[in-house]
Amino acid sequence: MNLPSHPAAPLLSRHTLDRVPPALRPAVDPGDLRPRVVHFGLGAFHRAHQARYTETAAARSGEPWGTVVVAPRSAATANALRSQDCLYSVTELRPEGTVTQVSGAIVDALGMQPDAARINGLLASPDVSVVTLTITEKGYHRRPDTGALDTAAPGIAADLAAGGTGVLTTVIARIAAGLAARMRSGGAPVSIVSCDNMAANGAALGRVVRDFVEAAPWPDRQAVLDWLATSVTFPSTIVDRIVPATTDADRQAAQAALGVLDALPVVGEPYRQWVLEDSFAGPRPPWQLDGALFVPDVVPYQLTKLRMLNGCHSALAYAGAAAGCTTIADTLATDWGEQLVRALCTEIAPTLPAGGPAPAAYAEGLVQRFRNPGVRHLLRQIGSDGSLKIPERWLDTLRELRAAAAATPVLELSLAAWANATRPGGDGGQLFGTTDPAAPALHRCWRDGTHSDGEDTVRRLLHALGAPDLAEDNALITAVAARLPALRAGRIEV
Repeated sequence: MNLPSHPAAPLLSRHTLDRVPPALRPAVDPGDLRPRVVHFGLGAFHRAHQARYTETAAARSGEPWGTVVVAPRSAATANALRSQDCLYSVTELRPEGTVTQVSGAIVDALGMQPDAARINGLLASPDVSVVTLTITEKGYHRRPDTGALDTAAPGIAADLAAGGTGVLTTVIARIAAGLAARMRSGGAPVSIVSCDNMAANGAALGRVVRDFVEAAPWPDRQAVLDWLATSVTFPSTIVDRIVPATTDADRQAAQAALGVLDALPVVGEPYRQWVLEDSFAGPRPPWQLDGALFVPDVVPYQLTKLRMLNGCHSALAYAGAAAGCTTIADTLATDWGEQLVRALCTEIAPTLPAGGPAPAAYAEGLVQRFRNPGVRHLLRQIGSDGSLKIPERWLDTLRELRAAAAATPVLELSLAAWANATRPGGDGGQLFGTTDPAAPALHRCWRDGTHSDGEDTVRRLLHALGAPDLAEDNALITAVAARLPALRAGRIEV
């Protein structure tokens, strides 16, 4: 972590909060909050999104909704946050300038392994009625073919071999063990809320947690499963805010605004949205006081966000990388970026169910958000983990459109841009600096292909994505392969 070069500035904390301009201080007094929400995933997105909703809910309701955050892997960020009394700043990157404010929503920060006993106690506590997660798609350890828990995944296998107790390495195991402990200590109802970009993320989370319990060697596992069915819910959600990686310039700007040093500032676009399935098992923060929307069915909102926003993001990431761009705003400044967004949204719109945002207005909003020059959302960040992201963002849409004999030229271009980006780079990684857990398998598709950029390679890549049906769509394969030469030359032909 690189800090600004102003060593004399005091560190942000409760003791130095009086140095911060009053308008930039937290909306709540952190000392008035209590641990009532546990969140797994101590990344920038949670701090810029769910934590902000929770802070506003606490401030406007007067209820002490505090969040304890858990870092699943490295405890370094948790330690750094604790050194600041869990205070940090959020800067809105507006086109006309920036606005910074300190957030006081978090009451403690823990490392999942070193603080296992503390986390177990929180998960069993009746005071904690909501658990949220931002652990990315790969943190769920789902099998791509069935969506079931991959019990052969190294981390899951190790946690099962450990009996699902003690120092666990995966969030799914820790939650399953915590829920079992909660059942054994009285079983207060609790809601487990996925905030990751997956279709039906609540159902997906519920399945892998139950699968872990079923595979665990607990004598009372059936009792745990029965209790899960009656006292635990897994609401589906849609979260939306562009939160780029924090730069040294962002850190320096935050320090200039605050008058103290914040080692953990986050930045985000002004827009944010949270849509939640209204199926909570017990008390929850009144997030609606900050604009969150509770609905009986999130699917129309979820598919619109996944297919239009996330789908366009991925398309811009891979096409932009081929064209030599660095950020989303860079791609919108080209002569093809806005055209790609609008054309892809138009192509996708017929697959969206009624009851969600109006597709045309949503697409217009995306163009305006993506143009924001203050948001440096890196293409290599968006393009990483593509093997996990694009099946949900593009492939189901492709299937629906092709089954209806509809043209899919922009999705074909997008798929070709992804295929081009999976080529091995000179350093052994992916060509444009993205990372992917399936990178070795994707690289083999290029080495093993009869032609390095031909139809055979595209078929192999689709098989690697778990899409054998699309791999047998000869017209699709031909169309995608035909796009590769132009992409290799850096030309984007929408």
